[in-house]
Amino acid sequence: PQFLELDRVLGPRIELRLFSGRCPRPNNEVDFESWRSSVELLLKDAKQPDSSKSRRLLESLSSPAVDLVKHLPADSPPVTYLQILDSAFGTVEDGDDLFAKYLNTMQNHGEEPSSYLQRLQVMLNTTFIRGGISAGELDKQLLKQFIRGCWDNDLIAELQLEQKKQTPPTFADLLLMLRTAEKRRTSKMSRMKQHLNTTKPKVYSHYQGAQSQSPERPRPKAVDSEIQNLKKQIADLQSHLASLKTKKDAETPNSSDQRPDIHSSNRPKPWYCFKCGEDGHIKPQCENEPNSHLVALKRSRRCKWPNVPY
Repeated sequence: PQFLELDRVLGPRIELRLFSGRCPRPNNEVDFESWRSSVELLLKDAKQPDSSKSRRLLESLSSPAVDLVKHLPADSPPVTYLQILDSAFGTVEDGDDLFAKYLNTMQNHGEEPSSYLQRLQVMLNTTFIRGGISAGELDKQLLKQFIRGCWDNDLIAELQLEQKKQTPPTFADLLLMLRTAEKRRTSKMSRMKQHLNTTKPKVYSHYQGAQSQSPERPRPKAVDSEIQNLKKQIADLQSHLASLKTKKDAETPNSSDQRPDIHSSNRPKPWYCFKCGEDGHIKPQCENEPNSHLVALKRSRRCKWPNVPY
């Protein structure tokens, strides 16, 4: 109870997320570097005594992490807890390796820009603690890597972050800018969805009302009579055309019957005797002596005629 009263007097508490050191990490827990960053903020709070800080540090731990420090005396300072936990869960990389890893940290799929910035801040603080970067370069390197690793180019252009490289904002100011922009986008998307979902049924109901207000008017009887007359005239014309076609087909002679025998009419008649070769008679009527030389000569001439049998 006295701790609760002390917390009430000292002001709002710095929230510490749960950390256990288990692998794989449960969804309701944070990694060690994120947890340690929150503890560092707690340690910088001069209004709270070390006993209160140590108690809250222990409350944020669960097994197996809490098993490493629960043997410490109750009056142990919070720095002692951190030293043991750093030895067990802290990174063993030096500052240069951590800074190289930081430069290769990009925004993950589905990760909000503000969450990505907080992840960069945790890594940058660890790099600073290990001596990989100076204090004067923290804000500059944070903004530079955020612009490099964030895939939301529209957001970068909207906040004019490229123009702020020479005088970079602090982590707190940049985080506030990102969260404000994200909130503005979320609100706009919500308004758009609400507007589209509410206007669509109205348009549909208006369309239905327009249909119900203008029913189909009945056609006059005179119009129906005219339509029937037109249909009858069309039927008479079709019948008349069919009869004319039948009559024409009956009067037209078969083209195959009147086709002349081109082959027989154009066939040349024999003009010499196949026995003596003379003109004017044929072999059965020939009384002359055979003349094979003349027959061969005329036969050779006849061979030059196209499509003529011999």
